[in-house]
Amino acid sequence: MTVLSPLEAWQQAVDTQGFQPDDAQRNAALHLQACWQALNDGKRGGAVKGVYLWGPVGRGKTWLMDRFYDSLQVPARRQHFHHFMRWVHQRLFQLTGVAKPLQVLARELAQDVRVLCFDELFVNDIGDAVILGGLLRAMFDEGVVLVCTSNQLPEQLYAAGHNRERFVPAITAINHFMEVVSVDGGEDHRLHPGQAQQRYWVKAEKGPSALVEVFETLSSGESVSTQPVPLGRRHVPVVRSSRTVIWCRYANLCEQPLAAMDFIELCDRYKAVLLSEVPALSAPQREGRIARGTEDGVEQVTAGDRELPQLSPYDDGVRRFIALVDECYDRKVPLYIEAAMPMAGLYTEGYLAFAFRRTLSRLQEMQLARFGQ
Repeated sequence: MTVLSPLEAWQQAVDTQGFQPDDAQRNAALHLQACWQALNDGKRGGAVKGVYLWGPVGRGKTWLMDRFYDSLQVPARRQHFHHFMRWVHQRLFQLTGVAKPLQVLARELAQDVRVLCFDELFVNDIGDAVILGGLLRAMFDEGVVLVCTSNQLPEQLYAAGHNRERFVPAITAINHFMEVVSVDGGEDHRLHPGQAQQRYWVKAEKGPSALVEVFETLSSGESVSTQPVPLGRRHVPVVRSSRTVIWCRYANLCEQPLAAMDFIELCDRYKAVLLSEVPALSAPQREGRIARGTEDGVEQVTAGDRELPQLSPYDDGVRRFIALVDECYDRKVPLYIEAAMPMAGLYTEGYLAFAFRRTLSRLQEMQLARFGQ
């Protein structure tokens, strides 16, 4: 089977697969082609620049990166950013007491892969921010080539985060070792027409949940339980579950102290996820508060006086909902939702409005039959 280069794959998609010609995508494909060619030519170290693809949702960034990854002939790893950081935190815990753990981790990574592909680089956790401030430079110094997608310019990452100065070295390293490429052709390609398949319902005032029939169809022939399901270190109450399908209420999955790694496990175990009783998630942001003290990252740093994010009352749950949608989307696990209001009005006001744009676009794409194929 002939392996297409990134530019050839994009051109073939335009010529034969009905892709819309898009100058921004072509420019991104050219940058990926240059990186791919340098790797094939055997160039080492800083001679090969990575590629940072950024732009609004639905512009084809992930598709382009995946074609680049598929074309590689050197050791490479493709991960969602959440998955990578899960591994980093676990490995750093194992390296407790070892001198310069970030350099050790970067050296191990370089021994395993030449290229690392991240999907959805988005930083909102101080622990991740402090680690990345040193880890990215260490990775680049070890010769790891990074290709990633993001909805933000490097300078916009962790923009309002605590102790942001600890993350600034990561931004500097990205701009030095990567080509920053805008992918914004002005059109959300996820919304192109396709055969519809409803996976989102507004809850009717009377009558049974629309998810009853969905669950019965998806779990046909499997034994069904209503007992809580073990997930990480907790047992999550369910409406119903079978071997391949799980149905939970929003309050039990998104308003409990679950993390991205729990949603990773969820998608490892089930082929479909049903979520009911999703409320209206918008609410005015609360006034920011001043916090004082210290925070622990890779090392203890003085936090000083700082203003906490102006979260709305529901934003903790919204963060988990965003993480759940991201994980289902990335793993191509269909997510069936029954909510209190139409999708477009689900979250229109709050601290996470920017991040929720991607979530809305992904939910819209999930309403097409081609999702998961």
